[in-house]
Amino acid sequence: MTTEYSATTPGSDAQRRIANRLKRARGQLNAVIDAVESGGDCRTVVTQLAAVSSALDRAGFAIISQAMRDCVMLDDEQSDASGEATERHRLTPDEVEKLFLSLA
Repeated sequence: MTTEYSATTPGSDAQRRIANRLKRARGQLNAVIDAVESGGDCRTVVTQLAAVSSALDRAGFAIISQAMRDCVMLDDEQSDASGEATERHRLTPDEVEKLFLSLA
């Protein structure tokens, strides 16, 4: 069985927050690129780059956090017509751990 997982439920509040966080990171990255291309001060470029890195890390943690919440909800609440838990989007604990550690 192939485990699939979307970052969040489309249209959910979690999806909106994560997308906004990633859009801010994109804006910060654009500022870093502009600073590099214009010969910006090294300190400013590195500071902006650190902000981009942190924003991306936080987005990744938010996605993993939502995955853990969704997995718990699937275990507790979702079932198919026969009453058995659906497995379509469930991540195994090992997969969640691997995703989490990939951000370290």
